[in-house]
Amino acid sequence: MDRFSQISVRTNRYSVPVRLIGRTVRAMLHASELVVYDGQQEVARHERLIAKGKTRLDLDHYLEALVRKPGAFAAARDQMSYRGFLAELLMAECDARARRRSERRIKAAQFPREKSLRAFDFEANGNVDAAVIHTLATCEWVKKGLPLCLIGDSGTGKSHLLIALGTEAAMAGFRVRYTLATKLVNELVEAADEKILTKTIARYGRVDLLCIDELGYMELDRHGAELLFQVLTEREEKNSVAIASNESFGGWTKTFTDPRLCAAIVDRLTFGGNIIETGTDSYRLASARAARAQSAASG
Repeated sequence: MDRFSQISVRTNRYSVPVRLIGRTVRAMLHASELVVYDGQQEVARHERLIAKGKTRLDLDHYLEALVRKPGAFAAARDQMSYRGFLAELLMAECDARARRRSERRIKAAQFPREKSLRAFDFEANGNVDAAVIHTLATCEWVKKGLPLCLIGDSGTGKSHLLIALGTEAAMAGFRVRYTLATKLVNELVEAADEKILTKTIARYGRVDLLCIDELGYMELDRHGAELLFQVLTEREEKNSVAIASNESFGGWTKTFTDPRLCAAIVDRLTFGGNIIETGTDSYRLASARAARAQSAASG
């Protein structure tokens, strides 16, 4: 008996009770029916299949397993048909599997913390258009391989949006990877030293969305900038890159000291993409001040 609680008889398959999975049963094939025994006890009886490669199921054989599924008792209460009951259970199982796949993709993305669009305070930051962000959450830009730039001062929510939109992409079925800019460059430098640079660049090139945070916080030497440029070139017009930076594009020459290389990187990260400016007023700092003021007032 296989893991689907079925036995195979002359190219056809017949169900048996799930409690017998792992047991050896005996099948007697007659002219018009098939009878299955567990020892001397009859455990299943089916009308014989004539055509080859067919399957005959008795839903009662699966009832023991089905009643342990969510919704089973509600279905019994509502007197749902076996067919409807099974359809509901299969849908629940599909939903559960999809949820587990999403959880695996989110874990594989290596986000440093959980962030969601639902938790983003659009009222606190009037620079961020909620309609634009929710359009980005549909992930059409990821599907098309377009870039996204989130530019703004510290505390304006750009990293929150980067992680939240990356999470939306993972939930939509895309392969996502999050990394800090300095961490990525350090990894590329080490890969070059260890003669595995091509393999490392290819690995970063395969994900559907690469999220690079804190680009612009630290100056990169020419070698590091060139390695980062190779990753961006590998992904150009094929897979999306989303970045968060505290520097406007005019200030990127502080990070990429070679003007021509800086211009090429900006071109890779902006061509055909979206640019979201989160502003200069830190609502994180404002929230902290408001909380302290409220605490002082109540004390």
